[in-house]
Amino acid sequence: MHVLIAIPIYNEEEHVQSVLEKVRTYAEHILVLDDGSTDRTPEILNDLRAPLGLDIIRHEANVGYGRAIREAFRRAHRDGYDWVITMDCDFQHEPERIPDFLDSIECDELDIISGSRYLHSGNGWDTDLPPADRRAINATITHEINERLGLRLTDGFCGFKAHRVSAMNKLELTDDGYAFPMQFWVQAIANNLRIGEIPVELIYNDLSRTFGGGLDDPKTRLTHYRCVMYRAMDQVIDRLPQMARAQAKVDCSEVTI
Repeated sequence: MHVLIAIPIYNEEEHVQSVLEKVRTYAEHILVLDDGSTDRTPEILNDLRAPLGLDIIRHEANVGYGRAIREAFRRAHRDGYDWVITMDCDFQHEPERIPDFLDSIECDELDIISGSRYLHSGNGWDTDLPPADRRAINATITHEINERLGLRLTDGFCGFKAHRVSAMNKLELTDDGYAFPMQFWVQAIANNLRIGEIPVELIYNDLSRTFGGGLDDPKTRLTHYRCVMYRAMDQVIDRLPQMARAQAKVDCSEVTI
């Protein structure tokens, strides 16, 4: 299997070199998507490009997490990769877990292998506590995804995932921001993709991270996620399970981000 590791980055000068060097011990092909960093990240990436053999996509301005992931899918397709593994660059996703994803890929039974920070809660990996509002929103949205789409996810938001590239080519993804997973799961079910989870560590290094704009307000963020999910469902409703058609109504008119 030809596997690409894709890492969206925004202002990660503190971690970028150590993370990429560690990832390089587990993977030959690394794509870095620098989403408009304003610190020393671009300079560090330029220094690491040749020694680590990096492929780098650089945005002059911040365009969003979802856009970066979609670009990773396109680059993986263009360059003939079979799978793309996405992960963060702040040590909240440990490079040591890459072999676990590679083992699952070799089984060749799934199209999406999603990391879960809650799959084996209590096994000694969940050493950090997420901010209460993030955990509550994750639990609420994950429950609603499962209820509406017939899934059994334990973590609807973890970005540490392996994606079969040929399956990603079937998806119609447009969301640029942090609500990207809402559209992603809807599209995955609409296209009958095979989905599974594997456990990853629960690590929170930056409890003060912001989402930008109005999304820093938990109520606004939850409503925004729901709006993106229900709009995505409306677009493919005839290809979703019957339970998806009994949607809760959400007022999206006053959500500003």
